This record gives sequence, C-alpha cells and structure tokens, in this order.
Amino acid sequence: MKDYHAEQVLTLALLLQPELGRVALRLRAALAGTHVPGTHSIAFISCLNEQIAKDIARAIMDKKLAAHVSILPKSLALYFWKGELEESTEILLLVKTRTSKISELSNYVRSIHPFEIPEVISLPIDQGNPLYLRWLEESVPRD
Repeated sequence: MKDYHAEQVLTLALLLQPELGRVALRLRAALAGTHVPGTHSIAFISCLNEQIAKDIARAIMDKKLAAHVSILPKSLALYFWKGELEESTEILLLVKTRTSKISELSNYVRSIHPFEIPEVISLPIDQGNPLYLRWLEESVPRD
C-alpha cells in the first residue's frame, strides 16, 4: 500500500512542478524587485484606418485593458481572405498590457472591431527596461 501512495505523491509532484516553478520565480522576482518574463505582453491589432485605430485604442484605454497603445502608420497588407489574395492598407496597434488581460482584451476587441475576424495576436515580453515594466504593472489593474 505504501508504494501506491508514494506513486501518487510522485505523480502529483510532477504534475505540480511547472506551477510550483512559476510560483517560485514570481516570489523570487517580488523579493528582488525584478521582472518575471511573460508577465506582460504586446498585442498586435490591425485596423482599417486611422479613425478606427484611434477609436479602438481609446476604448481599450478607457476599459483599462492596457498601459499603453501605440498607433503605427499605414502599412501594406497582403493576405488570403475567402480563398482570394487580398491587398489593403492597415493601421497597426501595439498594445502593452498584462499577459493575464490578453483574453479579455481579445474578447473586447472582437466585440467592437468592424472586421469579421479581427487580428488580435500577442507575444510575451521577456525582457525590458525594469522601470518601464514596473510602470506597466502599476498601470493595468490586476484581474
């Protein structure tokens, strides 16, 4: 019977190991005052024109879903849509936020964006200016 319990404990420990590692990393970062890689993300959202981009950026900020939104000027986009190669101009939003807010951000953007399938993709921030990352942390409310 002891072997059965030891096996369960070992299995549980292995399953929890990634989560325990994340908790330990967050604790160490909190004590040292450093950034935990992946805590923050940059989301990319494409928009049809500058006015739509401004409206979406302002709506994101009003909902406190981001600390900062950059609106990048017009770019040429090539993509397949319904089996056809399309070409258009787009304005790109770079949204700096907590990684934990990406799902809420994506849902909100889909609810207000005029595109049938808006682009909302994100990448984690692994490194950066510690003071900027601390400001980002303070600017976006926790869940």
